[in-house]
This record gives sequence, C-alpha cells and structure tokens, in this order.
Amino acid sequence: MKDFALRLEKLAEQLLDLLCENLGLEKGYLKKAFYGSRGPTFGTKVANYPPCPNPELVKGLRPHTDAGGIILLFQDDKVSGLQLLKDGQWVDVPPMRHSIVVNIGDQLEVITNGKYKSVEHRVIAQTDGTRMSIASFYNPGSDAVIYPAPELLEKEAEEKNQLYPKFVFEDYMKLYAKLKFQAKEPRFEAFKASNFGPIATV
Repeated sequence: MKDFALRLEKLAEQLLDLLCENLGLEKGYLKKAFYGSRGPTFGTKVANYPPCPNPELVKGLRPHTDAGGIILLFQDDKVSGLQLLKDGQWVDVPPMRHSIVVNIGDQLEVITNGKYKSVEHRVIAQTDGTRMSIASFYNPGSDAVIYPAPELLEKEAEEKNQLYPKFVFEDYMKLYAKLKFQAKEPRFEAFKASNFGPIATV
C-alpha cells in the first residue's frame, strides 16, 4: 500500500502539470499553489459497500463534491454504484478494469477560476454484490492560501466581481465538514463575504 500510494502521488503531480500546460500556467504552478508551509497532503481511503437487499430505502453516499484538489479512484471492476451529475442527469460510471477515475475537487475549481469544475457525484446502493473502492486524495496543505491564478483572471472579472474567493484551506475544510452534502456555491459565497483580502499577483 505504501508503494501504491507513492506511485499515485507522483501520478497526481503529473496530472496537475498536464492541467497547468492545458491552462497556459507555468509547470508546477498547481503543486506550488497547494504547498503552504509544509507541502501538499496525500491520503488514501478504502471503502467497502456491502450488497443491500432494499436499495430504494437507503441514500448510499449522498451527492457531494470533493473538497480537495485532485482525486484518483480505483473502482471495483465488477460492481457499479458510482454516478456523476451531468446536465442535470445522473450518469453511471461503469466499472472498468485497470483504470483510474480522475475527479476534480473544489480547490482546483477555485485556482483555475472555474476552467475546471468540481464534479458532483454519489454512490448508490446495489443488490448484486459487494463494491470496494480505493480513493486517493492529493490536497493542499492545511495553511495553503487558495485563490484563482492571476493569469486566469479576466480583467473584467478582476475589476468588477471576483468569481471565486480567497481562503485558507483549513478554514474551507471546517466549513465543508458542516456543509458537505449541500451545494458548493454557498461555501464559496461564505468566504467571499468574509473579505479575506485582495488577490496577490505573481
């Protein structure tokens, strides 16, 4: 598991650099944005979903977006259950052997100024077998200050109405713990109202 986690952490950083390239940002920008004083954090969670004889009576893992940065998910290769919301419809993410589902979290939505959006998803209960998943989270350090990359801000938005707020990641997580299963927009608005300060330029 230690070797597995190390390899996934490297993969997450490679993916972040690909996002930088696609956005026209300097290589390493996103990792640096996650750094804080102690560097990004990385963790892996194993989840087990037993079969449910009456799935219509339970909520499963309720709809939510992930709070952090980039998430790498190994799904069960036989039992489905993961769904994502696209254009107002829930879409199944089918089991795919030897594949990794890449999910974008709230912090990347903020840093990319909405160019990449965090994905609302859920896990529904199933009757046909036990589902296991391994999710790995590459997140900012607790004291990292998160804000839109200045290079991605359009002048009009910068001068008039900032789309996304500036905040400390640990503070966001405290709010997220209370509002995880609610829409992400009120979380962003709460920090905009707190008026953290002007966006720094690089």
